[in-house]
Parts: sequence; C-alpha cells; structure tokens
Amino acid sequence: MSATRIKICGITRLDDALAVERMGVDAVGFVFVEKSKRLVSIADATDIAIQLGPFVQRVGLFLDAPAALVEQALATIPGLMPQFHGRETPEYCDAFGRPYLKAIGVGGDAIPGASELEAFRSCQGFLFDSNAPGELGGTGHTFDWNKLNDYRQDVNLAVPLILAGGLSAANVSEAIRVVNPYAVDVSSAVESSPGCKDTSLVNNFVNAVRQHDA
Repeated sequence: MSATRIKICGITRLDDALAVERMGVDAVGFVFVEKSKRLVSIADATDIAIQLGPFVQRVGLFLDAPAALVEQALATIPGLMPQFHGRETPEYCDAFGRPYLKAIGVGGDAIPGASELEAFRSCQGFLFDSNAPGELGGTGHTFDWNKLNDYRQDVNLAVPLILAGGLSAANVSEAIRVVNPYAVDVSSAVESSPGCKDTSLVNNFVNAVRQHDA
C-alpha cells in the first residue's frame, strides 16, 4: 500500500512549520485570503518557506484573487504551488504557467462534471472539501465520503485526489479507508486557535495516518 501524503494547511508561524516538517509532513499551506482567520502575509510566508527543507512542498491558497497577488507570491516564495479555492476559470488557473491544485467544494451546489474538471489542464490534483463551491474551507465539517467515492468513479479522475474537510486523528483512518486519497489535508483539527498549530494534535494526526497505512 502506498503512503498517504499529508498537508497541514493554515501555517502562520515558523515554529509550527518546522515542527510539522520534523514530523514528516509532506506539504504546508499558506492562506492568502483576506477574510480568513489564518491569513498570512506573503512576506511572512516567505520567511517561513525559505527555512524549510527542499522536500517540503509549499502551497499557497487563493480565493478568486487578483492575478497580481498570485504572481507576487509565486515570484517571492520558492517552489510555491498555487491552490485555487474559489470560482476561478481554467483559463485563469492555467495563465500562471505553474502546476496547481484546484479545490472543489462538495457542499451546496452540484459537484462539477467530468468535462468541467478536464478543462483544468495544468491541475496536479483536485482537493475536495466540505465547503460550498467557491467558498473557503477550514470549516472543520466533514461530508459524506461515500458520495465522493461514487463521484470519482463517475468522472474517472485522471489526477490525484486530495481529501479535506473536518479530518482529525479520530476519523482520518476511516476517511482513508473509504476514499483511498492520494493525500489528506487538515487545518482546524490540529490547532489550539486559528493559525496556531498544536504539535501534539499534529503528531496524533500524523500517527493516525501512518498507522492506517501500515
């Protein structure tokens, strides 16, 4: 069985980033959305990112952002992969000339069909979250994972599936069993307060994933 990758999103502090790196996390996420409680400036994210090792993927979360903001982050933060979480068009996402992740909200409206997903030509993975389409994640709420499994068979996803939305140490093993995702993404369940990670909670989450994989 292949290892399930782990992304810790909503990083705002250097100590948290270094701690999750030591735990073997694969990716860290920086939120560049003004209305988010986990907002981090590009300058602060850069200071954090340059002190991480080369095998930790840096991901920048954007929500219908001005192109100039995305371009500034890409030019400043080494190796940053954009994650588009709003109602961005395929043309917008592809225009930056970088591999990216596209978030799909499964709450509220219908999930996009196969043709809609195929239009995101440079997408490296679809992240499915519990928020309504076009809204920000990090709500701490789960959704029906069986629904996602059925959906994946219908659209025949050609790129990795990343699972988010209310994951915690208590339920991530079951989530992996049902969905078998490429990666899992967690934020609120490993925090003492928004943007402040609790190393013991992160460690519990990482251990739960590793124990399931084993």
